[in-house]
Amino acid sequence: MQKSAVVILLLTTLLSGCNQPESNAEQQLQLADSSVLSGELSNDASLALLGSASQGAVLWDLPRKTPRFRWHTDKDDEPVTVTRFSPASGWAVTASATTFALWQTRDGKSAGYYSLPESRLRDIAVADNGHQVVIAREDGKSEWVDLQSGRRLQFLGHSEAVNSVDLSPNGRYALSGGNDYAAYLWNTQSGQVLHRFNHGSRVALVRLDPAGRYAFTASAMGQAVIWDLVSGKQVSQLQMKHRQEIYSTARFVNQGKWLLTGSPSRQAELWQVSDGALLANWQVAIREQHRPAGAVVYGVALRDNNRVVTLSSSGYAETWSIK
Repeated sequence: MQKSAVVILLLTTLLSGCNQPESNAEQQLQLADSSVLSGELSNDASLALLGSASQGAVLWDLPRKTPRFRWHTDKDDEPVTVTRFSPASGWAVTASATTFALWQTRDGKSAGYYSLPESRLRDIAVADNGHQVVIAREDGKSEWVDLQSGRRLQFLGHSEAVNSVDLSPNGRYALSGGNDYAAYLWNTQSGQVLHRFNHGSRVALVRLDPAGRYAFTASAMGQAVIWDLVSGKQVSQLQMKHRQEIYSTARFVNQGKWLLTGSPSRQAELWQVSDGALLANWQVAIREQHRPAGAVVYGVALRDNNRVVTLSSSGYAETWSIK
């Protein structure tokens, strides 16, 4: 009996050790001196876009370890609270609660500056052509806008505030999630609902697979689900360790086989799409001299299929090996 107890204890120790996040990054690059309010990585992890109260928005070239462009430094009194790339990263959008701006990442030129008089902005996404955006609004509306023609479509499916949106590369399909415990996939040309994804609490984050295979929706109470976009059926649910984990970012990678996520609790995780199994996890660095002492993971991306890059509120871009 005593020997069995020792064996069980040893197995428990080994298994718990496998679930401990890696905290030693292969490479760490400091991108900001102060805390970052928003951030995003390009799909290939070559660009990082940071928003802060003091520096506006800054686009970084990560391989060269240099800032390329600085935006919003003189125009806004409000901080940049949302930063997003288009799926192919040719365009970037930066936003505050009442304005947003569109930028070309190749030359840094502004492609438009817009105000939002009707309702406060909670999230925004941009299509690959740079002409179309979808906006998550505090008043419960999701709004698709063609910035060239001026055509607008307001999606009225949500009954409460919309927290997160995403847009397909061609701009034809949008995914939105809100406080009404639901996420919707809908057609931006007609407003027609293609699928409704139900949750047990408010939906805090939604993301589309750019190849059109999957959707990811996550609630504020730890329900994180991958859905098939054709059938609308559940593919898997993330097998998370903490029931109330919240996700701040997510990205489908490796031809849709993996999902990368980041959370406000310093965690970045790699999941298997087919069954929701956890494959690897990492804990990003904090700035000891700053308060609060935690870090929100704002961006996650895959580089060369064997390394993960993270971007966090502590102002660091970190590179991790997939072991």
